[in-house]
Amino acid sequence: MVRSLWTAATGMIAQQTNVDTIANNLANVNTNGYKTEVNEFKSLLYQNLQQKTTTADGSPKPTSAQVGLGVRNASITSLFKQGPLLASDKDTAFAIDGKGFFSVQGADGNTYYTRNGNFDWTLGENGSNILATSDGLPVLDTDGDPIILNSSYTVSRITVTSDGVICYPDARNIPQSLGIQIGLTQFNNPAGLERLADSLYGETAASGQPINEFTSTNVEKSEVIQNYLEGSNVQVVDEMVNMIVAQRAYEMNSKAITASDEMMQQANNLRR
Repeated sequence: MVRSLWTAATGMIAQQTNVDTIANNLANVNTNGYKTEVNEFKSLLYQNLQQKTTTADGSPKPTSAQVGLGVRNASITSLFKQGPLLASDKDTAFAIDGKGFFSVQGADGNTYYTRNGNFDWTLGENGSNILATSDGLPVLDTDGDPIILNSSYTVSRITVTSDGVICYPDARNIPQSLGIQIGLTQFNNPAGLERLADSLYGETAASGQPINEFTSTNVEKSEVIQNYLEGSNVQVVDEMVNMIVAQRAYEMNSKAITASDEMMQQANNLRR
């Protein structure tokens, strides 16, 4: 009976983490580029109550008697399914249609990745213009360098092609390439990326090395769409159903603890 107390407790702890994950999904339902996270579980150790033996007539039993000792969270995985494309009036709003990520330079100088294309032009040295995230992190081009334009360009007239090439109109108002292209990066296993704050992801051994779409010929190219943002791929209805399921599982584990407690109480009362 004591075993059941601990087993049910592991179920309650696991379901609490599940509810925490669902709550985080719902909290980010309007976060640009956010990807739904799902909880995955695995069973704990099994205790052998009886090894494989023979029956009375000497025939071997096909199975042994084992009892499980509970559950725990195996992982929390992001689902990198394409989110909806939302129209925006900003000329520096970019959505990715495909598997790519924008590359940005963090405050520590390292490169991080994001699907949130809500960018802005910020002022740099000598009046230059730097394409950056809403937190001021520079967006990188295909060579891994910050995208910087000198002060002679009017940023409101800049356009970006579906390949991410930055263009500026000539004297005839025809957009011409400036020789700068927004960098897009893919990963063999994006689910292995480390989730960071501010919608950023970090490279890990599980994600694999970053693949530059511009230089690689073995990946399907992504498309950059100006004046659009990629919305969160969280499905509110699914998350509400998952929350109900998790809540019921939590209640069932708590009732198992109550039942075990009542059985132990009755066993103690046998002495009276």
